[in-house]
Amino acid sequence: MQEEVNALHTQGTWSLVPLPANKNLVGCKWIFKIKRHSDGSIARHKARLVAKGFSQEPGLDYGETFSPVVKPTTVRLVLALAAHFNWPLRQLDVKNAFLHGILQKEVYMSQPPGFEDPSHPYLVCKLLKSLYGLKQAPRAWNDRFTQFLPSLGFENTYSDSSLFVKHVGHEIVVLLLYVDDIIITGSASGAITQVISALTNEFDIKDLGLLHYFLGIQITKTATGLFLSQTKYVADLLVKSEMFDAKPCDTPCLPYNRLLKEDVDPYSNPKLYRSIVGALQYLTFTRPDIAFSVHQVCQFMQNPMVSHFTAVKRILRYLKGTMQFGISYTMGDLQLKAFSDADWAGEPNDRRSTTGLVVFLGNNPISWSSKKQQTISRSSTEAEYRALSFTSAELDWIKQLLAFLRIPLPRVPVLFCDNLSAIALSFNPVQHQKTKHIEIDVHFVRERVSLKQLSVQFVSSQEQFADILTKGLSGPLFRTHCCNLMLGSSPMLLRGDVRV
Repeated sequence: MQEEVNALHTQGTWSLVPLPANKNLVGCKWIFKIKRHSDGSIARHKARLVAKGFSQEPGLDYGETFSPVVKPTTVRLVLALAAHFNWPLRQLDVKNAFLHGILQKEVYMSQPPGFEDPSHPYLVCKLLKSLYGLKQAPRAWNDRFTQFLPSLGFENTYSDSSLFVKHVGHEIVVLLLYVDDIIITGSASGAITQVISALTNEFDIKDLGLLHYFLGIQITKTATGLFLSQTKYVADLLVKSEMFDAKPCDTPCLPYNRLLKEDVDPYSNPKLYRSIVGALQYLTFTRPDIAFSVHQVCQFMQNPMVSHFTAVKRILRYLKGTMQFGISYTMGDLQLKAFSDADWAGEPNDRRSTTGLVVFLGNNPISWSSKKQQTISRSSTEAEYRALSFTSAELDWIKQLLAFLRIPLPRVPVLFCDNLSAIALSFNPVQHQKTKHIEIDVHFVRERVSLKQLSVQFVSSQEQFADILTKGLSGPLFRTHCCNLMLGSSPMLLRGDVRV
């Protein structure tokens, strides 16, 4: 606690003043936390002074609060590039990051409990800089940091405002920002060291060395590239849900089974349901194998039934048997390819179709999605074509990121689909009457095909990698697609060298 107070005074976070008339007074409290390493051992004991942001008044105490964070696909894309080019990966942590933010509005806070000024007990803290707990704290910190980076030669892109790139001749430095966690990589090792030094001089930054644990994701260097997993996160979730000793099962959901909205028995603890399902959503960062099953249970957050929680427990049982699973990123080519699939009218509650997509850079999956379409499709061709359009847009966005990074693609991106009618629509210049209602999607894909910016090709249903993202599959087919998505245990663990 004393260390935290000293840091606040060093930063010049507040000055003691009388509370002006007609001003809101925000309270504060102490938060205590034990920070742990990826293996569960204690890293440090932490005390943090936090403002009671819930007592702030909008318009008076704060304006905008939104703060951008780097997108999961961007993180996976950069990690895939690092594995391909064998770039060093460095990790930084900003100490008391929110204290660096500059407040745009006057905010008054009570003095810290236990550290009141004995000679001025009736004065209050006029905050000069941001503090944890304030509504605008993340936004203020992000503005402060992103305004400093251009002075080091960094640029960012509209495709992802938390991705920053610095070009040094033919070499590159890439910086990813997720609130106060930073990843730096690239081909210019000397420039990376200079950037870390400059950031340390401007902010109170701790250099954590080589990247190994980021946002609950374990990154392991292997002989062939990188291995991403969330083993500790899975273990903590199983303990939290009291499922650590559960019996494992082969698949995260029953084959070709769908959940119904209405059931006989409502689940008695909706809060627990929402907590577990919310945690499962984050686990899909490295686990596309559970994306569809998690997508299903997410639809019943408002009013979960007993059958829905039974489906959640099946996902947890599957995770129990695959705790060590993760994604391998390896060296290879930089061909951009995607698989697009749709399960026509597969949702029994509203008869909407489910879009599944997975995008590969070489052999490395960098983007995937299992998402219900916004409108009802009148044919399987229409459902598949909407999925093609959605996947094509994702490819466009990834191409923009690669262009910003100055990474050339060896060939035109390839989009694989298992519906011949949908593929024919992407080539056929004649607009048929029966497809007028999906004209925008048709023109979106067809334009890219005609400009030779995209190649749409047929793939058999047995080799449709995105099939795992649209429906529950039988055990053998499910395991085949898991291998296709580079999912499995760590190569180091399989050899018996290291246990994650």
